Amino acid sequence: MLVKTKKYKLDNGTYIKTGLKNIVKEQWWVFLIALAICSGYAWIPNIWWFIGSFIALLLYFLFWLIQFAGVTQLDQYKILFERLSYEISSQQILIKLNTKQGMPIKWDQIKSAKVGKNAFTLVLSKAQFVYLPYKVFKTENEKKFVETILKRKELVKS
Repeated sequence: MLVKTKKYKLDNGTYIKTGLKNIVKEQWWVFLIALAICSGYAWIPNIWWFIGSFIALLLYFLFWLIQFAGVTQLDQYKILFERLSYEISSQQILIKLNTKQGMPIKWDQIKSAKVGKNAFTLVLSKAQFVYLPYKVFKTENEKKFVETILKRKELVKS
């Protein structure tokens, strides 16, 4: 079966928000480093341990926010924010700009996937992902087919 989606344009805000969520999920251990810095209070009681760890954590997430916001402004990534359609099969995902231009993504390139309330998020790397809102699917069966593929490829938990 081949699922052909409607054309969809990824919003800059959605890209930034989803990217930050992926970073927090993937790099949760950063919070442990902040807690370790705070534990310095046990040896030298001073409020600056907490302030320093908070500032470090804030700068870390500000760095990632700037990275994702910067991607939305660069010409080489402009294609990510154009109206694209997708052809999804059990072999690959074909991202199509038009009938003649497209890019295939094999399922083994996808590290993980998330089935959310409103969309599928297919993570390729820290800053690259495919965001497929449910509204791009023409029928409920197409959405269920994609979800079945994700489970068979063991990208999401059942």
